[in-house]
Amino acid sequence: MPSNDVRMLAQAAVPTAAVGVIAAVVGGVVAGGKGALGAVVATVVVLLFMGIGLYVLQRTARSLPHLFQAMGLMLYAAQILLLFIFLAVFKHTTLFNPRAFAITLVAGTLAWIVAQARAHMKAKILYVEPDASSSATADRSAGAGHSS
Repeated sequence: MPSNDVRMLAQAAVPTAAVGVIAAVVGGVVAGGKGALGAVVATVVVLLFMGIGLYVLQRTARSLPHLFQAMGLMLYAAQILLLFIFLAVFKHTTLFNPRAFAITLVAGTLAWIVAQARAHMKAKILYVEPDASSSATADRSAGAGHSS
């Protein structure tokens, strides 16, 4: 992964993990060990889903740039759908507190999306890749222009 991708991943994952830690503490206080476990499981699910999604999106941007926007929209829709499926599947579980799980899943997802949007807006991403051969040609043609 190029350094820009790793930086964007870290800028999205760290706030999400912080939200997960806070949710685990609150879940532990409110619902005991099962509440803390539900918050931890939800945080791991969000980090995995969103991290894999960001990785896929970055690979798509490099290999198929013309599909980047459509892939991003489809990917986010699929991620939200999968997160709702997780909520439905674990709605009546006894392994952990489902309410802490659901609240943390939603809060973590929102934290990831906000942090990723912020990281993308602050990133200095080139829209056009500079090419050494074309810039040398441009320099030579600039010197050979019309002189009056």
